[in-house]
Amino acid sequence: MNDPRPGSVGEPAAPPEATVPGTSGETVLPEGEGWTRLDPKSVVAVSSLVALLAIPPLAIMALSGAERMAVLVTAGGWLLIVLGVCITSWVSWHFTRYRITGHRFELRAGRLSRSHKSIPRDRIRSVDLTANPVHRVFGLSVVKIGTGQQAGDSEIKLDAVTTPRAEALRHELLRTPSTADTAAESHTASVPAAETLSSIRPAWFGYGALTVSLAAVVWGAIASAIGSFADVIMNLGLDDAVLGDVVSLPVWISVTAGVLGALLVGALGAVLLSLEMWWGFTLTREQDSMLRVRRGLLTVRSLSLEERRLRGVELVEPMLLRWVGGARLNAVATGLSDQQSGNRQPDRAALMPPAPREEVRRVSGVALGTDPPVPSRTLVRHPFAALRRRLFRATAVGVLVGTALVLAATVTGWLIPLAWALAIAALLIAWAFGLESYWNLGHELLARHLLARSGVGVRRTVALERDGIIGWRVEQTIFQRPAGLVTISATTAAGSGAYAVRDVAATDGLTVAEEAVPNLLTPFLERDG
Repeated sequence: MNDPRPGSVGEPAAPPEATVPGTSGETVLPEGEGWTRLDPKSVVAVSSLVALLAIPPLAIMALSGAERMAVLVTAGGWLLIVLGVCITSWVSWHFTRYRITGHRFELRAGRLSRSHKSIPRDRIRSVDLTANPVHRVFGLSVVKIGTGQQAGDSEIKLDAVTTPRAEALRHELLRTPSTADTAAESHTASVPAAETLSSIRPAWFGYGALTVSLAAVVWGAIASAIGSFADVIMNLGLDDAVLGDVVSLPVWISVTAGVLGALLVGALGAVLLSLEMWWGFTLTREQDSMLRVRRGLLTVRSLSLEERRLRGVELVEPMLLRWVGGARLNAVATGLSDQQSGNRQPDRAALMPPAPREEVRRVSGVALGTDPPVPSRTLVRHPFAALRRRLFRATAVGVLVGTALVLAATVTGWLIPLAWALAIAALLIAWAFGLESYWNLGHELLARHLLARSGVGVRRTVALERDGIIGWRVEQTIFQRPAGLVTISATTAAGSGAYAVRDVAATDGLTVAEEAVPNLLTPFLERDG
């Protein structure tokens, strides 16, 4: 029987805590007391997941006509892997324990190589819950406890505990010690009421079809599986029939059908991925000043974000999504950068799925406790010199591409008129992108936020809290200097770390910086006279 964890709901209280001299009243449990193991079903869950991974390769080998001995050897290899994982998982479970004291969360793991991690409870900034399909079958959840720092040791993972225990841990760890003490005295742990800020609408999944990044994931998965599918098709004798029908068609029909088929498959796959990622999405505000995002169809994810860590929001509008009035919303918060602990987690800061722009703007204002900080009206336009720079770059790219097309057609003597038409089209498209890039430029200074917008393929509008700006970075390239332009970036301990106002007039940029955070940039400016 494991020792109960102190302060948990429905469990007996731990033995009295001992006060350690010199720790400012901090209390710790006596050595060996209050430690709790992970749920033993986690061993079965991990082993089952590895066993499921063995099914696709074995099925492909069987369908592709592989020799029986090769299939048996592969199955035996997978069986050994499953047994090894089962033994390793049991050892890890047996020697892993955690406990919560009045001021710290502690985790001990390992037998040969031991580790003891300890996080002060007042440093805990997030408790995220994740449950993949196998975990959900066994009623388990993975708990990730973070301090909001970028260091690799700033996050502790419990893999895994029962879902009710995970929810109880989330509420307990995100309370301040004083609140936790009050709850312990009353021997209750009430779940705080939550205010729903936004929830998914079925029509929003249609925006997923216009998300190129999701379609690219689908195309990449199909490309990686083409070799295996080709073997299966050849062994079933379908290759001759399919190739014969394709060869008999005119080239333009085959190419058009291929392009349309790829677009259709990509769009359909993007919608399905969007369903998996955002099914059941809700954004709520809890009474303990926490924003919570819950989403997921197969793998259920729950992210809790402390509102005092929120330094702003970023409205993201990919080109196709922008054309139909859609956008996404990301949080600019400490500990939620795109690259954390060496692993890219681009969706960890997402507050909303692709949705109508007006709804995204409304939620951005509610999350920041102000009017929509991302206005629909035009921001302050940048100088005409910024447009000249973009048209010059667009002309250079268009001429380069057009020249390459014409030279290739001239050398081969094939479709020279078509090459000239494509060259002119490339130049016009490059100019269109240059104009779009300029029209997307803008900035504005609000009472509490600095707005900055830029981008063409993906337009990004960031609303950054002025109180969260800790510095400025002023850059001027040799191409910007003759035009009197600068790029001024507001640095902050959140998100990507810096957000730029691009190609703004030098005087205007410095004025915005000085007004946004008075006296921060002034000591570094040189004044005439």
